[in-house]
Amino acid sequence: MPLTLTACSHTPVSQYASLEPKFDLFEYFAGNTQAWGQFQNRSGELVRRFTVDITGTVSRTEDGLPQLILDERFVYDDGERQTRIWTIVETAPNQYLGQAGDVIGFARGESAGPALNWQYTLDLPYQDSTIHVQFDDWMYLQDATTLINRAEVTKWGFKVGEVTLFFRKGGSA
Repeated sequence: MPLTLTACSHTPVSQYASLEPKFDLFEYFAGNTQAWGQFQNRSGELVRRFTVDITGTVSRTEDGLPQLILDERFVYDDGERQTRIWTIVETAPNQYLGQAGDVIGFARGESAGPALNWQYTLDLPYQDSTIHVQFDDWMYLQDATTLINRAEVTKWGFKVGEVTLFFRKGGSA
């Protein structure tokens, strides 16, 4: 069953279908990957930097669907540590559903060519509570080991910031 992405994306993922290299989400994240990135507020001011160690395990669900478990270990520049464990299932060719403990409902993704668009609502720690923000992630495979991710973060349809993230397969953050 194909997914329909209805969030803030203005560019259809399909426009990248003819471009190389082809991004295979499960192949790229199988094993160990390192990442480093930052969060900028809506004015572009650097707010926070972080590194991530990621371990990916590919298997199949009981229904036989391809499944990826991503264990992400974040370390922020202020010393805070955070873990997010994703369970991602390929529901149809190049169509994905994902869940994590701090994701509200399901994340939905679609890939074509070197690109993946991934959209979800995150329960984000804020002051002494949490807030729900929407992520519109665009990942672009540069080569076999390098992946670039830009994510717009919104609340009630208004941009609150952007995440810029770089992944290196088998490298160091």
